Amino acid sequence: MVLPDPGARPSLANARAPSCARQSFRGRIPMSAHLAGVGLLIAFLSMLRCSVRAPGVNVSMAEGDTLISVDYEIFGKVQGVFFRKYTQAEGKKLGLVGWVQNTDQGTVQGQLQGPISKVRHMQEWLETKGSPKSHIDRANFNNEKVILKLDYADFQIVK
Repeated sequence: MVLPDPGARPSLANARAPSCARQSFRGRIPMSAHLAGVGLLIAFLSMLRCSVRAPGVNVSMAEGDTLISVDYEIFGKVQGVFFRKYTQAEGKKLGLVGWVQNTDQGTVQGQLQGPISKVRHMQEWLETKGSPKSHIDRANFNNEKVILKLDYADFQIVK
């Protein structure tokens, strides 16, 4: 894959790009910035409220429809306080899928999948709220990526 020259205007400004991309892109992102990867491009355009189609994929990406997957690990007093049960309940309430499990290191880890807005809400919940008796020191989120379909049917507690 060849990346564009960082000093050149990205090709989103051309006439083939959706009009919302041409209008919103102009002047908002420095010339030196460039997008890397089709997934980031799709996520970026969906934030602009564009309807786009990925090359070779027959999927409409309207606002909030972009599916993402993210791994997480929560540190603090998160075992023995029903953290997994509350995480599963919150995930289901938001319509997310994935899994949650305790680790041998005393943390809780898992994976979230769903619409980007719902995943962001769940990330905030994992960082700040958790179960009533938990105490969260920090939350790490890794391997975030745009996905075309969900890998799970529901939200499971893994034992």
